[in-house]
Amino acid sequence: MNRVVLGAVLALLLVGIGLFWLQGRAEVERGAPPPEAPAPAPDPQALPSANAAGLRGPAPPEATALTREDQRFFRYDRNRDRRITRNEMLSTRTAGFRELDKDGNNLLTFEEWAVTTVDRFEGADRNGNGELDRAEFATTAPRPTPTPRCNC
Repeated sequence: MNRVVLGAVLALLLVGIGLFWLQGRAEVERGAPPPEAPAPAPDPQALPSANAAGLRGPAPPEATALTREDQRFFRYDRNRDRRITRNEMLSTRTAGFRELDKDGNNLLTFEEWAVTTVDRFEGADRNGNGELDRAEFATTAPRPTPTPRCNC
């Protein structure tokens, strides 16, 4: 019973909104200005001319320098909507993930992840004895990123 009453109330409400909208449209059309006479057609044989002496166009836009944070932000914001979605954030990581995903099934198992570590260990173990001494272990340290020169 309540659903029937609610449906009837909503139907009456929609009819009222429709009538109100139609009356508003009629008032706008009644108050519209009369149509203007069409502009005369230009002569198709005449050449266009303009006196451009002393005229100056707008100045070109200034290019602003991006801060380091802006540059970093726009590396992730691929569609330039000034918002970073989860997919945009993860898109920079896909190349590294694909290198680790050996079988290409988009699932990274422990064994696939461990391959990189084992390859790194074997590359550092120069004498092949299965152990790393201090000199061999020092070669596994990540390379420091070069710091740019100061442009002061």
